[in-house]
Amino acid sequence: QVQLVESGGGLVQAGGSLRLSCAASGITFSTYAMGWFRRAPGKEREFVARISSSGASTYYTDSVKGRFTISRDNAKNTVYLQMNSLKPEDTTVYYCAADRNAWRRTRPSDYEYWGQGTQVTVSS
Repeated sequence: QVQLVESGGGLVQAGGSLRLSCAASGITFSTYAMGWFRRAPGKEREFVARISSSGASTYYTDSVKGRFTISRDNAKNTVYLQMNSLKPEDTTVYYCAADRNAWRRTRPSDYEYWGQGTQVTVSS
């Protein structure tokens, strides 16, 4: 049974920070690339960040470069998203996802497993 469970969301003022966590179980975590996506209500998921299975490489969507940092701890089967300098437009539900493919991929359909999401709200 595969589970990805996000945590760490909440309410923060613009310019503040949050760190999201995603704990995985039921998979060999160190063999999966991991991604973070976000989705406004009623809309499709949007790619945010991806990290390779080893953690050696990362990739970000332009709107979060320099503000967000994805990382992972394979010993804890956990991937993180450190979000700094948050903006109101970052407000949405954030999801983690797992991808067995070794290539950089950003489409939601490329990811095999998904968490249930955690809400991030950034006030003006």
